[in-house]
Amino acid sequence: MKFYNKLIYWYLKNKRTLPWRETQNPYFIWLSEIMLQQTRVAQGLSYYLKFTTTFPTVFDLAKADESTVLKMWQGLGYYSRARNLHYSAKYIVNELNGVFPSTYKEIIKLKGVGDYTASAIASICFNEPTAVVDGNVYRVLSRYFGIYTAINSTEGIKEFKTLAQSLIDKKQPGTYNQAIMDFGATQCKPQNPLCESCPFNDSCVAFEKNLVKELPVKEKKIKVRKRYFNYLVIKTEDQKTILSERKGKGIWQGLYQFPLIESDKSINQKEIVNSEKFIDLFPNETTISLYNKKEIIHKLSHQHLYTSFWIVETKSLKKATISWNKIKQFPVPVLVANFLEEFQPKN
Repeated sequence: MKFYNKLIYWYLKNKRTLPWRETQNPYFIWLSEIMLQQTRVAQGLSYYLKFTTTFPTVFDLAKADESTVLKMWQGLGYYSRARNLHYSAKYIVNELNGVFPSTYKEIIKLKGVGDYTASAIASICFNEPTAVVDGNVYRVLSRYFGIYTAINSTEGIKEFKTLAQSLIDKKQPGTYNQAIMDFGATQCKPQNPLCESCPFNDSCVAFEKNLVKELPVKEKKIKVRKRYFNYLVIKTEDQKTILSERKGKGIWQGLYQFPLIESDKSINQKEIVNSEKFIDLFPNETTISLYNKKEIIHKLSHQHLYTSFWIVETKSLKKATISWNKIKQFPVPVLVANFLEEFQPKN
């Protein structure tokens, strides 16, 4: 039996019931694929339902302001995905008259869409035989064929794409692509794969040679950078504070945060108060206290943020224009959102 026949047979018996499986609308498939990049299905599902309810068409998403989109995305992380999604929605509406592109070559031109997402949409919605290659697919193919080429190397990316393309069922490429992704997610799992009940265990190289734990191979990650964040949580007598939008191309672009003093190591209260930014910000007398006695370590893909929240109380401050009772309307990084869930400013 051909590889794709056995895989699709497994899928039809074991596939997960998910809302984006009930449609071939490219807008909904696109939403789901963007959301599920770097995100588990269990976490992404509620966001997908919220987005499709609030923005049922690409026109609705296009006319929303970016701040609203980012607020709805809050907690999913990798916020460039949301900004690219919004940008591409406006492009589809304004440049393509609201008609979603229908070929791999056109879909991949959308901002934030790479080979994997373009392949998924083209195959599922338009029956184009373009193979998906994501983490699940890398794992299945490397184990089944016993491939040691690093999946995150230039050579590996080409090798696995070529292999995946050679295996696809050209008559039902969308079903095949969803099958291999589901198989990797629920059967050929990263840890504790279900090898004993696997339909491929009679022909899988990794299972035969006891290499399941060794495959796939990944090149060593980039060194993690440590950063030290000191947020100044301002509270005036009339219950006002400061939030400002993060600019530039770094993390959390477009999200809001308290005034930030970033340092190259942990710093104490005296160093905070004597810093140039603190002196510039507070011309009047203040009371300062550390909210979290232990630094909060917030881990991103290539950096760890060692964070302290400093509560700064002052009688009045011209720059403090945001009322505390409206602060949760702003899109903020999950690090700040978690703090706001805990902190209750006293009147």
